[in-house]
Amino acid sequence: MTIFAEIKQATMEGNARGVTNLTKQALEAKVNINDIVNDGFISAMGIIGEKFKNGEIYVPEMLIAARAMKAGLKVLEPLLLLTTRDYIGKAIIGTVQGDLHDMGKNLVSMMLQGAGWDVIDLGVNVTPEKFVEAVVTHQPQIVGLSALLTTTMPAMKLTIEALVKAGLRDKVKVIVGGAPISAQFAEEIGADSYASDAGVAIEIAKKLVS
Repeated sequence: MTIFAEIKQATMEGNARGVTNLTKQALEAKVNINDIVNDGFISAMGIIGEKFKNGEIYVPEMLIAARAMKAGLKVLEPLLLLTTRDYIGKAIIGTVQGDLHDMGKNLVSMMLQGAGWDVIDLGVNVTPEKFVEAVVTHQPQIVGLSALLTTTMPAMKLTIEALVKAGLRDKVKVIVGGAPISAQFAEEIGADSYASDAGVAIEIAKKLVS
């Protein structure tokens, strides 16, 4: 079994310690960093995403695999900053103003990273102004808005309106998601798409930029 296959397997099993050690081994062996990411992490998370979509695994298994991947990326982080990577695209993601829930948002963020995206995670309780500022600074293709409370759903609309006002709306695709969100609501507030779960979010993001 190659080092890539071992990293892939450990990632799929959610073995964070194993992924960390194998990633260090790969670096010691002077293996190409992009190959570790593509043939190890991205390959693993592609299979995990497919299994989730098919109902073979559930959110806990996805989270465990995503965390294992993140452990490996942590080892590579200093070198990734010095290396030019071929990303699918760039995405900004955050939980909207007034909402402090982040599990769903974190999962989407990690899955996007695993699928080969450059992800800027703005965290929780993100104001419309902060989203606008991040779009200006990072120039992403995708903006992901998350909300878990019905009371914070209007903040999604305010964020989209802020992007319109700043003249940025036609430069990005907006995906919304969270427990109380629906496709109808997404359409009503002018979002480009609604993602019912992390697996769907990855597929939609890819389609929107292709």
